Amino acid sequence: MAIDPSAHIHPSAVIEEGAEIGPDCRIGPFSVIGPRVRLAAGVEVKSHAIVTGLTEIGEGTQIFPFANIGDVPQDLKYAGEETRLVVGARNRIREGVTMNTGTRGGGGVTRVGDDCLFMTGAHVGHDAQVGNGVILANNAALAGHCIIGDQVIIGGLSGIHQFVRIGKGAIIGAVTMVTNDVIPHGLVQGPRGVLDGLNLVGLKRRGVDRAEISALRAAYQALAQDDDTFMQRARRLAEETDSPHVREVVEFILAESDRSFLTPGR
Repeated sequence: MAIDPSAHIHPSAVIEEGAEIGPDCRIGPFSVIGPRVRLAAGVEVKSHAIVTGLTEIGEGTQIFPFANIGDVPQDLKYAGEETRLVVGARNRIREGVTMNTGTRGGGGVTRVGDDCLFMTGAHVGHDAQVGNGVILANNAALAGHCIIGDQVIIGGLSGIHQFVRIGKGAIIGAVTMVTNDVIPHGLVQGPRGVLDGLNLVGLKRRGVDRAEISALRAAYQALAQDDDTFMQRARRLAEETDSPHVREVVEFILAESDRSFLTPGR
């Protein structure tokens, strides 16, 4: 066991032999830290939270009561193999959040970036890859193998199907089921998620200039045409555009995926 002397640990907390607790960490009452957990500097684990498994928690992350972080995957194929969960820096993991380790078939690592917010009851499934600045609102759930880009927002009570990719800067409305890939900066809403435009508010808030937003709007309209296939339209855009944001969209579309796409007007 390696506990930095500057860490503050409540007497009722259970720190299992082998855990590594970094400088200035705070462990609240009745929390449990497993034997293969590493907490970086300044991590706070509040009361009644569990951090277990082969799990790394990045600097300054806060874990709130009744969260269960690093337990085994909810996958019947999991056979006890050694897999990991890696959580980045300055995340806020609120009450009742669950995050599972990976599986052998999915690469063995569930990974969360920096500066994310996981609201009450959110779930990150096995082998998911979550970018930076992501927000999962209350009770939103990521199934196994999802890939979530930077600055994505997922509304409350929404579910993301296994293997779905959601591109950078997209927004998913509340109470929405997403079963196919979502382009970067897309806006998805409705009980069975429909691509309903671009996340214009998010683009403006991130300071994207007007010319780039106009280029994205024109690209969206081009993708919505029905003269040929969605993939053909994306390839044509790739040849024609000089916009970095549009190129980001077409590269996402042309990349390998296990799912089809939510398309404009679908």
